[in-house]
Amino acid sequence: MRVALFVTCVNDTLFPGTGQAVVTLLRRLGCDVDFPMAQTCCGQMHLNTGYLAEGRRLARHFADVFAGYDAVVVPSGSCAAMVREQYPKLARAASDGHGGHGGHGGHEGHGGHGDHGGHGTGGGPVPSGAVGGYEPRAGEPAPPAGESAEAGPRVYELSEFLLDVLGTEDVGAYFPHRVTYHPTCHSLRGLRLGDRPLRLLERVRGLELVPLPESEECCGFGGTFAVKNPAVSAAMCADKVRNIMDTGAEVVCATDNSCLMHIGGTLRRQRTGVRTMHLAEILAATEDPAKTAAAGAARGVAEDAATTAGEGGAVTREGGAVTGKDGATAGDDSAVTGEDGR
Repeated sequence: MRVALFVTCVNDTLFPGTGQAVVTLLRRLGCDVDFPMAQTCCGQMHLNTGYLAEGRRLARHFADVFAGYDAVVVPSGSCAAMVREQYPKLARAASDGHGGHGGHGGHEGHGGHGDHGGHGTGGGPVPSGAVGGYEPRAGEPAPPAGESAEAGPRVYELSEFLLDVLGTEDVGAYFPHRVTYHPTCHSLRGLRLGDRPLRLLERVRGLELVPLPESEECCGFGGTFAVKNPAVSAAMCADKVRNIMDTGAEVVCATDNSCLMHIGGTLRRQRTGVRTMHLAEILAATEDPAKTAAAGAARGVAEDAATTAGEGGAVTREGGAVTGKDGATAGDDSAVTGEDGR
């Protein structure tokens, strides 16, 4: 089976170890894994903030880059949901002569807060009254209906691919730690992953899986929601961290690194000692403790550098830029690179 890894922007920029873990895992399971170097962003952050022309161009590019593969594996419930849910809508709108469909439920996680809930306009500069939420400007390119729509069905979030395509629950992992699992909003409500990640974690040797109280509650990230509503975002994350602490877990696991980065920033600022790890990193772990320790250290560095520095874990903005903990800035809130960074 010829498989392509779509690593996503946040993983490529801040958590490359997650992409490496996916490749290690899939090759261990007998897959021929490619990494198309021409891949870029899926366009979610553009679509969410109203830059629909830019989002549509990225959708077309995605379809071109990943054409011909048997499957495209994505270590992100959010980006997988973007491709599967929004690309066909963009394609249908293009074929009908309209520009697209605004908004996607937020950035790595959401349905339900402010501008990132449901399928609204995304809070961006979308003309009112337009069919499908958007009327294209003159000369603006649109993805052919067949291209973007065709790419969607071949795209799988990692746990979907392992269980639904490869048909395996035991991937040969070893991770002797107490772990709790946070279902991110897009994986839970968009992709409806259900218990797939839990079934995989239950088969990891040495791992003690403990339930997370109020697990279906959002962590408060939601991409640009965390920028535009920092106080609410921080309060939601505080609730999530309190529930994580109640489990006594050493590690909190999820399918989306930007949500983990949001949670991890609060965990680290409170000096809880609880680590965050992507599902792929746990499933790729073996009995080599040095590699596991190195992966954890790398995540800590990324979280220190990239999580935002607002009070209680909220994000702050200076002059329209998103400012990170160590003073690093990351552009405007249409591309929250360094905090959300998708």
